[in-house]
Amino acid sequence: MGHVLKINPVFKEMIWGGHKLRDVYGYDIPSDNTGECWAISAHKNGDCTISDGEFAGKTLSSLWDEHRELFANIEGDQFPLLVKIIDACNDLSVQVHPNDEYAKAHENSLGKTECWYVLNTDEGTKMVMGHHAKTKEELVKAIENDDYDNLLNKFDIKEGDFFYIPSGTIHAICSGSLIYEAQQSSDITYRVYDYHRKDAQGNERQLHVQQSIDVATVPYVPLAADSMVETAIENGTRTKLVSSEFFTVNKYEMTGKNTIVNDKPFQLVTVIKGNGVINGNSVKMGDNFVVCADQDAVEYDGTMTVMICTL
Repeated sequence: MGHVLKINPVFKEMIWGGHKLRDVYGYDIPSDNTGECWAISAHKNGDCTISDGEFAGKTLSSLWDEHRELFANIEGDQFPLLVKIIDACNDLSVQVHPNDEYAKAHENSLGKTECWYVLNTDEGTKMVMGHHAKTKEELVKAIENDDYDNLLNKFDIKEGDFFYIPSGTIHAICSGSLIYEAQQSSDITYRVYDYHRKDAQGNERQLHVQQSIDVATVPYVPLAADSMVETAIENGTRTKLVSSEFFTVNKYEMTGKNTIVNDKPFQLVTVIKGNGVINGNSVKMGDNFVVCADQDAVEYDGTMTVMICTL
């Protein structure tokens, strides 16, 4: 028998967090300012544990270190991917992430390319993606003048929207968003701007303006949206959201029994809607699993939407 590992998420309280992770997903969150569910992570800043079975209580990073056969013996000193669910009750800072080279040189980390699938929004929710500066000089000038209204590319979003965000992209999740995020396993965020927000002690959060300018892609070139290719499966549809050098994300909308083959070193599975059964075990919205290399296929049954992220 192969391994399908159920994962216990780790939660992060944030100045901009809320309580949708409890209200919508039923998670047991630490407070009403919970911004992030690290749903599947082996990162040192949020290392998930296995929920049951022979590895119950062990961290995902320890399995990566001690049982690499579960991940097809692929190379790498750290587990490469991270899945989050983000509740932005208020705006996140305007930020940018470094690529692998910059992050390795300056932070001893992987870079951070990520993608977002919009799970839920309030009325009129927006997102920031990219900017209008044609040159680094224009970018620096706008930052020095706090001229973010003209600098940033801001637009409305709705449930079901998907965005691929390569490192170097200036971006911000805005208030009212509930987001599924798949990313490289990195926790490096450079804040350009944080609305001059103050914490309970009256301090503004640290900014990383120089690093942001160093790593920001100028000019910003919007990615041609992949046409979100939809394919019929046994009972439902599969939509390929992205396939890049860092990860592939497929959304499965299931209306009954489906067998999903695993031909990857691992699959990161998140149930984002509905409930049902995975390999005979009942599952519900908000549950997360790692399908290991020794599991050739997984049997799904139920009416549910499932995200599967792979290398």
